[in-house]
Amino acid sequence: MKVRELAVKDAYEFTPQRFPDQRGLFVAPFQEPALVEAVGHPLRLAQTNHSVSRRGTIRGVHFADTPPGQAKYVYCPSGALLDVIVDLRVGSPTFGRWDAVRLDSVDFRAVYLAEGLGHAFVALEDDTAMAYLCSTGYNPGGEHGITPLDPALELPWPDDIEPILSEKDTSAPTFAEAEAAGLLPSYEACVAHYATLR
Repeated sequence: MKVRELAVKDAYEFTPQRFPDQRGLFVAPFQEPALVEAVGHPLRLAQTNHSVSRRGTIRGVHFADTPPGQAKYVYCPSGALLDVIVDLRVGSPTFGRWDAVRLDSVDFRAVYLAEGLGHAFVALEDDTAMAYLCSTGYNPGGEHGITPLDPALELPWPDDIEPILSEKDTSAPTFAEAEAAGLLPSYEACVAHYATLR
């Protein structure tokens, strides 16, 4: 398993070894030892999510109140997508920065994002599936979003794809509005929470 630290602090890309043969393919997108070595603690698994999206569907930018927040380990078992992680933690050395990784059913790369980071993706093909391993369950009162089309963020959505968004994501506040409203997580609180996981 190859591990690469992303431009957003506390986010990582994992590339597993693939084992193709005459029957097909075997791959292990999640391997706990590699995650623990990179992150410093295991992923507490409270919920798994699975979504299927049409080409052009953008989901996000989503984040949760931290603590407890929600760390995610994400991969694409079918199709292809561009996964985007945004540092929304006020006071972080990479605050406002984003990084993007192509996840697909060819290389089976995965990304890990720590609690407090924002997450979004765009489906590059019809019937693209995404699998999420989540450290906490769904908490409607603590879930938030910022609009993925905020021009100030300059997220790398492809120019040749017409975006499809939910009403919730379309009407979400901008990055600046969320910060002014005090919705964004504090980096200090996130770091204190990470320490409790080690």
